[in-house]
Amino acid sequence: MRILPGDLTDPRIIALLNTHVTTARAATARGSAHALDVNALQAPDISFWASWDGEALLAVGALRRLAPDHGEIKSMHTAQAARRHGAGSAMLRHLIDTARANGLSRLSLETGAWDYFIPARAFYRRHGFVECPPFGDYSADPNSVFMSLDLRNSHCPAPT
Repeated sequence: MRILPGDLTDPRIIALLNTHVTTARAATARGSAHALDVNALQAPDISFWASWDGEALLAVGALRRLAPDHGEIKSMHTAQAARRHGAGSAMLRHLIDTARANGLSRLSLETGAWDYFIPARAFYRRHGFVECPPFGDYSADPNSVFMSLDLRNSHCPAPT
């Protein structure tokens, strides 16, 4: 498995990101889905990666810098065929390691509150994230769950 900077013009990456955005929007209330599309991921405060096994795209993930010490995970998505094989955990560990290397002390994310997102919330909890209040530009929303990881006092556990 290789994790490389993601090419947002690659049709395979575009297709996986479109799946991510479409399913996130379909599985939450209108106005409460915060998944970024390909254009939004090109913002200068966002770094984006893709995980590959040969030519097979396994997962994508992005890191947005919110403040000098605070980052946000965006657009984490694992291809259906790669789920439960460690690709998502490898991508998350890469994002956490990159955040630490860039001097961030806190990493946060927003995910959905609906049942569709139960596996995502459990995944992030397994990696040390805990629920927190809204951060950045987010507002309290019953359709969102906000989670955070203190990078100074935690270590990303091995996948289970």
